Amino acid sequence: MGQASRPAGTSARGVSPAGKQMANGRVSLVGAGPGDPDLWTVRAVDRLRDADLVLYDALVDAEALRRTTSAPCFCVGKRAGRASVKQDTINRLMIRAARRGKHVVRLKGGDPFVFGRGAEEALALGRAGVPCEVVPGVTSAVAAPALAGIPVTHRGLASAFLVLAGHAGEPLERVLAAIQPGGLTLVVMMGLGIRETLGAALIARGWSRDLPAAVLCAVSTPEAWTWTGRLGDLAEATPPEGLPGVIVVGEVIQVRDALSAAATGSGAATDEVKYGRNR
Repeated sequence: MGQASRPAGTSARGVSPAGKQMANGRVSLVGAGPGDPDLWTVRAVDRLRDADLVLYDALVDAEALRRTTSAPCFCVGKRAGRASVKQDTINRLMIRAARRGKHVVRLKGGDPFVFGRGAEEALALGRAGVPCEVVPGVTSAVAAPALAGIPVTHRGLASAFLVLAGHAGEPLERVLAAIQPGGLTLVVMMGLGIRETLGAALIARGWSRDLPAAVLCAVSTPEAWTWTGRLGDLAEATPPEGLPGVIVVGEVIQVRDALSAAATGSGAATDEVKYGRNR
C-alpha cells in the first residue's frame, strides 16, 4: 500500500533539510510565464502582493511588476552576452533577506524548474535552512508554440515532444544522437544563436531537410515575431536582436497553417503549407 508524504527535504512551509534552523522569512520561487503578465497565475500575483522584496529576471515585464507589488524590485536576470548578476550573489541576497524575516519573491521567466535554475536556488535555500516554495509558471516550451498556433503534440503527426536547452557542445550532441529522426516535436529553448548548427546537426543525423521548422520570438508580447520554413533553411531565419525565442521542429507546424486557413475560410488542408515566411 502506498504512503502519502511530502517530497523529501520539505516542510509544510517549503524546502528545509531536517535538523536545520528555520529562518524567520521565506522565499517563493515564482514562474512569470512567457512574458505577458496576463499569463501570471493567481498564486503568482498573490505572492507578489505579499512580498517584501522581489528579485526578477530580465524578461519579466517590469512595469506590470511594479503595478502589482509595492515591494522593492531588483532585476537580477541573465541575458546571453551581457553582464549579469552571478548566481551565487542571487542566492546570498535571497538567504540574507529571508534571515531578516523578509518574504522574498524570486520571479523567474517561464517555469522555475524548466531551464530556470529554480532547483539550484531551492537547494541553496534548503541548505541554508530557508523555507522555500515553488509556484509553477507557464513554460515557454509549450506556451510559445501554442500562442503561435503550433501544438507540440497532434494526433497523427506527433505523439511526443522533447525540450532541449540550446547550448552547443557535447551534451546537445549526445541528446541529438539518442533520438530517432522525426516522430516527435523538438522544442529548443535558448537556441537562436545555434540555429544553423542545430539544423545541420539534425540533417546529418537523418532528419529531413524538408521537415517543417519555426522560430518564435517574444510571442506573448507586442514584439512577437514568427518565421516558418524548412529545417534545411533554418539558418536563413533572421530574428530581431535581443528578443527571446524558441525553435520548433516537426510536422505539427503544419497545424498552424491549417488553423490560419480555417480562420480565413480558405479551408486549406494540413499538407498545403507555405514555407519560408518572416513576420
